[in-house]
Amino acid sequence: MKGLPIKGWGVLAGLLTLSFPAQALEVKIKPESPQQGDTVSVTMETDSNGKKPEVSWGKESYPVFAVGNNQYRALIPTTPLDDSGKIPLTIRGDDSVRNFVVWLRDRDFPTQRIQLSGDSLDATQLELDQVAKFKKLVTSKKYWNGTFVRPNQGSVSTVFGVRRYYNGDFAENYYHKGVDYATGTGSPVVAPADGKVALVGKESEGFHVHGSTIGINHGQGVLSIFLHLNTINVKEGEMVKVGQKIGTVGSTGASTGPHLHWGLYVNGKAVNPVPWRFDGIQ
Repeated sequence: MKGLPIKGWGVLAGLLTLSFPAQALEVKIKPESPQQGDTVSVTMETDSNGKKPEVSWGKESYPVFAVGNNQYRALIPTTPLDDSGKIPLTIRGDDSVRNFVVWLRDRDFPTQRIQLSGDSLDATQLELDQVAKFKKLVTSKKYWNGTFVRPNQGSVSTVFGVRRYYNGDFAENYYHKGVDYATGTGSPVVAPADGKVALVGKESEGFHVHGSTIGINHGQGVLSIFLHLNTINVKEGEMVKVGQKIGTVGSTGASTGPHLHWGLYVNGKAVNPVPWRFDGIQ
């Protein structure tokens, strides 16, 4: 590749030790063999107090945060809409560039066929603006610790990543951006991890599609959003602890029955929440 100060390419798997001028850099990736929808954690440890590395995945750059002495991490979201195959991972250190290739594995997502008739419910500009603003939130402080917990004990009715046909036409840019739990109205909803309430929206105040909504900022670009709630037990700006009751399940907004939609966003993109519950990212 012409014009780039690259000394080598490699497939990033497990632990790599790279030689930088005047410093060493250890890089770890988790999971080692990611699938579409996974959150890819790239951790870097240097042996000097140089500036923090810069990380890009494909054509996009992602924020890097210090997680310890000379230790840094970037969280990279992948989605069902991403192409599988070889993805370039670039790490820029002091006066050096290292390029690697990570293999993003394909994953089969279920499909649903939906027939729509009559007038559809339109989202208000208020809810669109507030939800969009929330999803862009990236703050440096990390609130969560360890694995996330299940926000509701109802049965899973729709898994993450479901693709849909609407009236026979495949929705190319759609995937189900969370996990749905089917249960009765009034069933408790708890915070899956520590965080700060950054969004509260009520159906009565214009959240016509999302329904009554809570958004929690877990820090460093990691966000949870809960839709179609019946009641809300927290206020914007309030700190919450893992397992704390934040509201109850309902059927507000564009909903055909009582259920909780939990979406997990990383740096603005909806990712599969399940690995965060079972594997965790520290």
